Amino acid sequence: MVTIAQNLQAVRHRIEHAALRAGRQPSEITLLAVSKTFPASYIEEAHRSAGQRAFGESYAQEAVTKITALERLGLEWHFIGPVQSNKTRTIAEYFGWVHAVDREKVAVRLSAARTSPLPPINVCIQVNLSGETSKSGVTPGEEHGLAQAISELPGLRLRGLMAIPEPTPDTDLQRKRYARLRELKDALVAAGYRLDTLSMGMSDDLESAIAEGATIVRVGTAIFGARETL
Repeated sequence: MVTIAQNLQAVRHRIEHAALRAGRQPSEITLLAVSKTFPASYIEEAHRSAGQRAFGESYAQEAVTKITALERLGLEWHFIGPVQSNKTRTIAEYFGWVHAVDREKVAVRLSAARTSPLPPINVCIQVNLSGETSKSGVTPGEEHGLAQAISELPGLRLRGLMAIPEPTPDTDLQRKRYARLRELKDALVAAGYRLDTLSMGMSDDLESAIAEGATIVRVGTAIFGARETL
């Protein structure tokens, strides 16, 4: 039976090869293991056997149970799902990263709930690159206004942009979409924002994302297997 450690090793090799092909250093890219719907025992195994520290969750209450159970391990927790207004306090109290901020209202509520002595939450603005009505995210061009709002809020640190484009096997289209996100981030940097993060790429397209500048790739299936539904 293939183990979580073996899967992690395989994914890390993919990241390394993709980075080197793109003329980048593998150390520039963080592997975020998407652990939503998987039990705490899987997360502990990934950490114990392969040293994985960064994990992504999308369901606040499920995540809190796991974060509390694994507190002794000192893991890094990223909230990667849509942020519901009534979950902002829970997310602000338990997560170091929030990848999918797409409304000023959510940013304000996260800021208000992030109290001292916790450090600022690392925040990414989600951009809807494919224009899918089923996906969250600002329309390209709207990220400037949201970036300005976030930058003025205490308790938040704007780090970059995030996207989940519509799945496609067309690698040229994958790269075109991820290049667009990179261009949007570069425009924000040119406008004076100190950004260093592009959260993009998953199990099926991480190579395309890395080629276009991804700094965080979010991988679940290739590490933990087929996902169970809640």
